[in-house]
Amino acid sequence: MLFRSIWWWLVIGWGLTAGTGWAQERYSPFVPSDMTNVERMVKLAGLKAGDVVVDLGSGDGRIVFTSLKANPKVTGWGVDLDAGLVEKTNAAAKAQGFGNRAQFFHRNAFDADLSKVDVIYMWLWTEVQQMLRAKILAEARPGTRVVTNLWGMGTWEPDEVDSNGSPVNLWIVPARVEGNWSWELNLRGVNRDYSAIIERHFQKLEGVARVGNRRVITSDMRLKGENVFFSLSLTVDGMGYARHEFSGRMRGDVIEGTAKVLLVSDKDEDKQELIEIGRAHV
Repeated sequence: MLFRSIWWWLVIGWGLTAGTGWAQERYSPFVPSDMTNVERMVKLAGLKAGDVVVDLGSGDGRIVFTSLKANPKVTGWGVDLDAGLVEKTNAAAKAQGFGNRAQFFHRNAFDADLSKVDVIYMWLWTEVQQMLRAKILAEARPGTRVVTNLWGMGTWEPDEVDSNGSPVNLWIVPARVEGNWSWELNLRGVNRDYSAIIERHFQKLEGVARVGNRRVITSDMRLKGENVFFSLSLTVDGMGYARHEFSGRMRGDVIEGTAKVLLVSDKDEDKQELIEIGRAHV
């Protein structure tokens, strides 16, 4: 009996440490999503014309089909490990008139190409979703929306939660803005050199900035997809104490946007200076 107990623990231990494909088969049996929750997922995704959606573990296709019905200019596809379900779902797509807008593949979610999609849907066990997190962050483009029903993705906190029932969660894939940045602003005819070091944990940012011999911790740092926002307040030589509000978008290794600089001592809002940020390179 002792030997048998040890053998079972070895089997369970091997299962918990086996490959991701085995984990998906073991922990993700097909259970149809409640249609109320499907509609909530699609609404939270905020579908736009031209969006491409994917359902990882598409089952009978209802999440993709609901998305296509919600917006006639959306296309979608799904992957599932059940070959029989995939065959039936492709037939259902043709029967519902979605033959040229929807397609389903017999494929592991870990092998799906996420580089050209705008919305990723999942309703998998939390262990599988957390394993897929690294793939999503590595492959999906910044700004891609990720929507799940019920389960989260570990320490990656959602950007938005619909709590009107079981939780429906939305994440926006963040740009990789961490690193060393530098830029130049012309303030009252004088070019000023700025630099910053930014740290990122998912969509949360922290940073330290410098201009001349002054250093300051950045504040109000926000990251939403490709969009970056932060502010800093420090003394600028020849100008005085000034608040800087930066807003930009990540484009490759460059952030392009604007900076609003306000001298704190000035009471007249007309004296605010709106200045375009130069090309800031990592």
